[in-house]
Amino acid sequence: MKGQELLTLEEAVQVALENNYEIRLATNDLKIDETSVSPGLAGMLPRVVASATKNNSTQNISQVRSDGTLRELDNARNNNLNYGVNLDWTIFDGLSMFARYDQLKELEKLGEAELQSTILNRVSDVMNVYFDLVQQQQQLIALDSSLVISQQRVELADNRFSIGKASKLEVLNAQVDLNTDRTLYIRQNELFANTKIRLNEILARDTKIDFKVEDEMLISENLLLADLERLAQEQNPELQMQLINKRIAELELKEIKGNRFPVISANTGYNFSESENSLGFTTQNNAQGWNYGFTASIDIFNGSNQNRNEKIAKIQLENSTIAIEQQTQTLKSQLASAFQTYLSNMSLIELETNNEEIAKENLDITLAKYRIGTIPTIEFRTAQLNYINAQLRLSNAKYEAKLSEIALKQLAGNLSL
Repeated sequence: MKGQELLTLEEAVQVALENNYEIRLATNDLKIDETSVSPGLAGMLPRVVASATKNNSTQNISQVRSDGTLRELDNARNNNLNYGVNLDWTIFDGLSMFARYDQLKELEKLGEAELQSTILNRVSDVMNVYFDLVQQQQQLIALDSSLVISQQRVELADNRFSIGKASKLEVLNAQVDLNTDRTLYIRQNELFANTKIRLNEILARDTKIDFKVEDEMLISENLLLADLERLAQEQNPELQMQLINKRIAELELKEIKGNRFPVISANTGYNFSESENSLGFTTQNNAQGWNYGFTASIDIFNGSNQNRNEKIAKIQLENSTIAIEQQTQTLKSQLASAFQTYLSNMSLIELETNNEEIAKENLDITLAKYRIGTIPTIEFRTAQLNYINAQLRLSNAKYEAKLSEIALKQLAGNLSL
């Protein structure tokens, strides 16, 4: 691994925040929500429209007037031109426009919560894969040390065989065990390389980039369930989204109730009109000026849809309350379960640390005895495997404890590095 660039956890998370596709998509979705918070989109501002209409016709006309006079004209032209600027403004709609504006604000908050959820999920993925690489790197070191021991055993067996103190079978067994250890190392190295590719994929960068990771993983040993539950109530994105959805449902009901009130609109405009007629009492007419007025309307009966819509909105509001209760219950359950796993893994770390020390001492004693030929090969191999397995179990226990810590902090909405 010499010459490889060290990728720290902080650097990996920073790259993910900048490059990860899901985070970028969620960020753009939030920008859309932010842009949508507008009085105009809520219907609070007037609409100004400029228009122009031009109509031309050519006709063969025959007219009989009241005095019996006949007038005829072929290819008589009629030209009409109308243009102007008009303003239409809904000045009262039962306050529904204000409810819609508040809804847009809540949708922006919902977008922020969704972005936070996406960031937490992707940062959690980065941390999980990163610490998987750390524990795999530790396992490679353990397997490499096993290879060294197995190589020493082959050399000792060769020496013993050359001076007639060991059989050819002992040499062959030592070589078989060495090849077995080499196979395990190659497989572990393959998994390590594939996991690097997976991390590069999450970071949305070239999967061929090679790197090394830190040697150790630090585990928080002072997590308290009560503190995590308090933080989760305040910061968990999924719970915050349910709370925002309830507020949106309340505003939806308010908007629907606004339909019971009259809608009052004001309108005004300045228009020009020109007309030309080849035949008639008036052959040319020009006009320009202001027009203004107002419109008031109210639904007297619309098939009882107003009552139905209000009932549906109330049920949706009730559902949002139930969803909050469900999410709160689920969150508490997930925290309690993850915390129990965390405690178990912390206990396993202590146990496996002690096991590794015992296995190391046993291997040292066994190796010394094997060198002077006082124990059989199988007993030495057993001690060797016990030590390697103790190292692997300790590395795995630390990794599982770190995963538990990450899961707890993610649920609490406070995934610090």
